[in-house]
Amino acid sequence: MSTSRRHVFRIGAGAAAVALGAPVVARAQASIKWDLSTVWPDSNFHTANAKVFAEQVKAATGGAVEITVKAGGQLGFKGPEHLRAVRDGLVPMADVLNIQQIGDEPILGTESVPFLVGTPDELKVLHKYLRPIYEQVAAKNNQKVLYMVPWPTQYLHLKAKVDTLDGLKGIKIRVPDKNAQDMLAAVGMAPALIPWGETIPALASGAVAGVSTSATSGVDGKFWEFLKYIYPTNHTWSCQMMNVNVDAWKKLKPEHQKAIEDLAKKLEPDFWKVSIANDVESLAKLKAGGMEVVNIPPQMMKDFQAKTAPLLDAFLKRVPAAEKPVRAYLAEIKKA
Repeated sequence: MSTSRRHVFRIGAGAAAVALGAPVVARAQASIKWDLSTVWPDSNFHTANAKVFAEQVKAATGGAVEITVKAGGQLGFKGPEHLRAVRDGLVPMADVLNIQQIGDEPILGTESVPFLVGTPDELKVLHKYLRPIYEQVAAKNNQKVLYMVPWPTQYLHLKAKVDTLDGLKGIKIRVPDKNAQDMLAAVGMAPALIPWGETIPALASGAVAGVSTSATSGVDGKFWEFLKYIYPTNHTWSCQMMNVNVDAWKKLKPEHQKAIEDLAKKLEPDFWKVSIANDVESLAKLKAGGMEVVNIPPQMMKDFQAKTAPLLDAFLKRVPAAEKPVRAYLAEIKKA
């Protein structure tokens, strides 16, 4: 059993103990059944987290609420469509990648400003200022955030081995959001904004020669079949938001709502730990598949950060609502 799966199992067992230790809400209404849409495969830790959550929701509500996780895009929705799908009631729940929703809500792209966040601890500080705004954005879009879990650190997965920024010029690379697109364009690459479901076909066809994403997704996509080198740039961050449609939510009894909210609050910190552990495990799997982690020369990394530094001010000018939380975050971590 893998490290991340053992961790998820422990979370499930612990959550079960929490559920059993608390008074289980009596089955006083017909069972409500919700589908939960996610584009990630069953092997992905976000999907495993969602399944743990679904199991414990059923236990905590005495079977009154049953959530079925539809992984791998089974319901036909692409990642960038999830915010609207939940908003419009096309699906009651979805695992929403925040940075892919900026066409509707630009502030959800704040975490992916290049090099704004360096560690999970820094991300927690940023969330202290952003989470209330994210929840307001969700409410405006007829949904509620139950929990948020970050992706692990991000890498450039490439065919080419280079040791200068100039070596990256012209390489066609898949990116998940506009901030990453702007960032890699700034260093001379040729980024293409492609949803996850279309990424492997793009690699197989040669439409792209690299991918900007986590090691977790690298394992999901078996990148060793297409790519050779991994660059630990740690350039952006992002989170999955587990959102539920407000109209569906209002159909629950208040005690069921509270049980679900309490469960989400208890599980979220452990889901973060699963994310961090999964980075280590996934990187090891990529290396076992034949990929090589490149030690980026300090000058190359310095040039990378210098070339992309103007993008923070550009983002804040484009998204004024992000100015206050970002400045407060920078002051707290002493980067202002």
